[in-house]
Amino acid sequence: MVSPVPAPSVPLSLAPAVVDSVVGWLWTLALLGFPGLVAAGLCAPFLAASRLRALFEALPPAGRVLPSYLAVAVGLSVPYLVGVGLTVARAGEAGTAWSSGLLSTALLGGVLVGLVAPAAAVAGLPRFGVDWDPTGYGVGTWLLLGAAGLWYAVVAAVPLAALAVGMALPGGY
Repeated sequence: MVSPVPAPSVPLSLAPAVVDSVVGWLWTLALLGFPGLVAAGLCAPFLAASRLRALFEALPPAGRVLPSYLAVAVGLSVPYLVGVGLTVARAGEAGTAWSSGLLSTALLGGVLVGLVAPAAAVAGLPRFGVDWDPTGYGVGTWLLLGAAGLWYAVVAAVPLAALAVGMALPGGY
């Protein structure tokens, strides 16, 4: 007769710490993804254009629009999140320094998302072998991606600008 091997046990004092750590990481991921997911929802009407759907079908995972669309939307929120993080870390206290930092973040993020990202999609992706535009990358494609990028930039910048105005007001924090 073989005696059963006792299952390894986790000390009871360690279990709450592990659970707290996992919950903390999940909250961090949710907070980092939330702005991009909100922007994805507000920019979703642009997916009505077949050219834009073709772009997201060509990106990994190939053939699936929704996962690549959400990944791009969350990825485009990174400049804004980094700017807010740097503003909070580098500005001494809430107030006019935060206001200036948030406005700078809105402006720089708007340039990156509204101008650089569409140009990279039209001019850069085909050079890396991702041929996604069935119409040949004409003026219409540039205008569509420019409009989508600018709309995303506006969606992301409005909350930052509103927060910056509030921070600039006396006692606005």
